[in-house]
Amino acid sequence: MSDDKNPDKMYDQANQLKEAGDLEGAVSKLKEILEISPDHLHTNMALGVYLQKLGKLEEAIHHAVRVTELQPEDAFSFTQLSVIYQRCGRIPEAEDAMAKAHALQGRTPHKHW
Repeated sequence: MSDDKNPDKMYDQANQLKEAGDLEGAVSKLKEILEISPDHLHTNMALGVYLQKLGKLEEAIHHAVRVTELQPEDAFSFTQLSVIYQRCGRIPEAEDAMAKAHALQGRTPHKHW
C-alpha cells in the first residue's frame, strides 16, 4: 500500500498539519482516511475533537459516537464522548456518556456539572 493510501501514514500527515496550525487541513486529510478506512479508530477520535473545535458540532458528535461503537468496552471512548457532548451544550447526553464510562470502570457515577 502506498503512503498516500496508507491510513496510518495519512494520519501522521494530518497530525503534522494540525501541529502546523492548519486544523482545517488536518480535518480534510482525516476525512480522506475515512474514504479508505471508515473504521480507522484514531481518525474518528481526532475528528471528534477537531470538528468540535471548529464549531462543527453535529459532525463532531457523529465521530465521537462512532468511536464508542468501535470500542464499546473502552471507558475512555465514552469519557471523550461526554466531553464533546458537554462542549456542545448537550448536558443530558454528556451525563449519560459519563455514566457509561464509569460503569465500564466499575465506578458509581457522580455528576460533576
